[in-house]
Amino acid sequence: MDNNTVRTNIIGAGEVGRAISADMDKNAIHKTNSSFWDTKGTEILGATALPLYGAFVSEEQCRLFGDIAGKKLLEIGCGSGQSLQYMGERKAAELWGTDISEKQIEKTGQLLKSCGLSATLICSPMEEECGIPEDYFDFVYSVYAIGWTTDLEATFGRIASYLKKDGIFIFSWSHPIHKCVGAENNMLVFKKSYFDESWYSVSLEESTLTLSDRKLSTYVNALSKAGFVIEQMVEESDEEIMQSRNDNSDFAKKAKMLPVTFVFKARKL
Repeated sequence: MDNNTVRTNIIGAGEVGRAISADMDKNAIHKTNSSFWDTKGTEILGATALPLYGAFVSEEQCRLFGDIAGKKLLEIGCGSGQSLQYMGERKAAELWGTDISEKQIEKTGQLLKSCGLSATLICSPMEEECGIPEDYFDFVYSVYAIGWTTDLEATFGRIASYLKKDGIFIFSWSHPIHKCVGAENNMLVFKKSYFDESWYSVSLEESTLTLSDRKLSTYVNALSKAGFVIEQMVEESDEEIMQSRNDNSDFAKKAKMLPVTFVFKARKL
C-alpha cells in the first residue's frame, strides 16, 4: 500500500483521514491507542454506548440481551461507562469492565459512582490475561471496541473462557464494507480493498490511532475457533432512528445504501 494512500477511517462518524501503513507491533499499537483514548479519543470519535450499538442500530430495536436482571456482565472496552450504567439500571447483579485506557477507567468509575452503581474495573489490553474469572459471566459484550484488538483469536478465546456454558457474547463494530467506501461527488466509491487487513495509522486532530479493517469472515471464523455458535447478526440500519434524526449527511445517505455497523450475538458451546 502506498504510504500516502487516502483511506476511509470510520469509527462511526465518517472521518476520512490520511493513513500510512503501520507495523504489526502489539506493544507499539497498545501504546498508541491507549494514548489516543487517554487524551482526545472521546472528543474526536465520541462515545458509542448502549442502547446504541453504533450508527443507526439499537438494543431497543434488536433486543439481543433480553432480561439481564440478576445476571453477571462483563464489558470489553468500557470507555466512559455509559453502557455499564445502562446495564446497571436494568438490575444486572454484577458489572465488570475492562479498557486499555486508564483515563477511561477513571471516567467509568466516576460515572457509575454518581449513579449509585459499582463495577469491578480493570485497565488492560483485551488480548491479555488480567485476572478476570473464568466460567463466571452470563454475558460478555463490547460496543465498538473489539476492533481495537491486536489479536482477534486470542481475544475471542479469552472471552469464551470468561463465560459460563451457554453464556452470550454480543459485540459491535464498524462494518468492513462501510470502512472501504467513501462518498464522492454524490456517489459511493471504493477507497480500499475489502480484503486488505493490513495495519495502518491515522492522525486525527494531532492524535494518532492504529487499526486494521478485518473482513466479516475473519470475525466469523475466529468466533467458531473460540467455540462460539452465532445466533444472530445485525447489519441493517434502523429506519426509525434515521428518520427521527432527519440526518441528510453523506454518512446517513450512505447508511441507507450499505451497512455501516454490524452486531454479532454468539453463544458459548
